[in-house]
Amino acid sequence: MNKIGSLLLFSIVLSSLTTGCSDEEKYATSKTEYEKHKLMSAADMATHSDGEMSHVMPNDVAPKIGSNEISRNADDLPPPINRTQEQMVRVDLYTDELVAEMMPDVTYQYWTYNSKVPAPFIRVREGDTVEINLRHGKAGSEHSEHSQHTAAQHAAAGHSAHSIDLHAVIGEGGGAPLMQVGQGEEKSFRFKATRAGIYVYHCASPHVPTHIANGMYGMILVEPAEGLSKVDREFYVMQGEFYTHGKFGDKGLQDFDKDKLLAEHPEYFLFNGRVKALTGDRALKAKVGEKIRLFVGVGSHIASNFHIIGTIFDKLYKDGAITSPPLKNVQTTTIAAGSAVMIEFTAEVAGKYLLVDHNLTRAIDKGALAELIIEGEPQSTQ
Repeated sequence: MNKIGSLLLFSIVLSSLTTGCSDEEKYATSKTEYEKHKLMSAADMATHSDGEMSHVMPNDVAPKIGSNEISRNADDLPPPINRTQEQMVRVDLYTDELVAEMMPDVTYQYWTYNSKVPAPFIRVREGDTVEINLRHGKAGSEHSEHSQHTAAQHAAAGHSAHSIDLHAVIGEGGGAPLMQVGQGEEKSFRFKATRAGIYVYHCASPHVPTHIANGMYGMILVEPAEGLSKVDREFYVMQGEFYTHGKFGDKGLQDFDKDKLLAEHPEYFLFNGRVKALTGDRALKAKVGEKIRLFVGVGSHIASNFHIIGTIFDKLYKDGAITSPPLKNVQTTTIAAGSAVMIEFTAEVAGKYLLVDHNLTRAIDKGALAELIIEGEPQSTQ
């Protein structure tokens, strides 16, 4: 291992906190899983910088368990980058397992980054050095009950460790081998954002499909060095499916059903983590004449057939390839599992537009439906 790699490993060891689980024997299972991963080389994975931290993306304020709004608003994303120089960007994340409402009278234990689905939208510029800080559990009294759980209880539940795999990282595991974080621990790593695009990130701890299916996914945008074209509105939408023991709409606390996951038989297909998460007061909103940009991704395991009823995509950047020539005048696009697209169009006619998975049983019967409200004087479609 070269000197930089040794320093990186040393810094990660120093940043690991041992508060939380003290029963090392019971924690052995998850520790063994972690040790199976090989540490990636610093040359491939991490770039160190002596510069100052120029921008910090703060943690969300986690709501109390039992009264959470689990879904992230579609307009909850950082503004476009207007600088021309490379900088250090620090991203602070914590993991949180919490019970929240999936639909009225239906609750579910979500696994999250920063207490929301999807996770925070990370926005950096091509050439930036990005520092990811990940803590297993939010520090503070709100999570004292969680911190008292034994390592064995966490292992039995399947979340004795969490991590992060960023598709924007070039290197083994997307960073996950360096970021297996046990209960009460905190770790960090740095990487150079060398490829512009819109990418998915997610948890990559055993059993990886379970962690993702429970809500541990988000997106990272690496803007091209020259920036993106100006628009009036930007929105952040992620589709994911959920595998509950009960059928769609069955009341009460719904357990995760691993057998349904393995059979690829979800009960719910959802935008931003909850039925009707992006409707009514939480709908996407714009005005006639405004140019809209959507970042749409699939965080979980089944591809989406994304469509907006009543409009046509002026520009579609497939598969996260935002520097490639866009497709034009597109009606519907397939978004692969673990991928994302960028869509641009102009709001020409006032009204309510429905965002759907055009496998329409998913929208009508299983929840994959959101609203875009265009305000302004009604205009003829002729």
